Amino acid sequence: MLRDRWKTDTAAPSLHSAGKRAGSLAQPQSRASNGLDQFFSSIKDETSLSILDLAGASQANISFLLNRGHRLASEDVVSAISQCFGPGEDLEPQQQISLAQRFLDQTLNFPPESFDGALVWDSLQFLASPLLEQTVDRLLRVMRPGGLILAFFHADEKTSSIPVYHYRIQDQKTLLLTPRGTRRQVQYYNNRSLERMFEKAHSLKFFLTRDHLREVIVRR
Repeated sequence: MLRDRWKTDTAAPSLHSAGKRAGSLAQPQSRASNGLDQFFSSIKDETSLSILDLAGASQANISFLLNRGHRLASEDVVSAISQCFGPGEDLEPQQQISLAQRFLDQTLNFPPESFDGALVWDSLQFLASPLLEQTVDRLLRVMRPGGLILAFFHADEKTSSIPVYHYRIQDQKTLLLTPRGTRRQVQYYNNRSLERMFEKAHSLKFFLTRDHLREVIVRR
């Protein structure tokens, strides 16, 4: 697996502190994303790609991708986590085989090699092992060889609770984040742990920012 680290110098506020401020007011916030920019720059010369959005159906994201000649399928993985395991402070339900299987039965049920790209956003970071590894295996299985995955992981090891957002694409470089509560941080993800998570992928690129968010592009 190849690894690249791109250090960016974005001036976005801390998403943890910004999330608490925005959460109390329920106000969306704009955020520049170098990972998003790289994701779409990598497919700028291609059309008719199949893209998977794991933040749920969004007219903004649908319009953005359709205007570029791509197709979009949507699932809301964070909502599925809440429905199957509860609001997020207790991780024990994820260890129950029946509940974990219920989650897997309703998540990423697509034929192998269905997608050229996946906008995973922050959904994977709320899953505990071994369910996390099973979900990543399923995600990689539905990606076509060479397909791209964009995923976000909070990188503040001092916090126990992290904000959850709806992700809406404003333009190629900018996201609109709408708070949707908080969930317990399952673990702290550094570059090495993400490499282990995606060890079956071809390559990873890390985008290191000033705020507590680690953006990762995975190439299947």
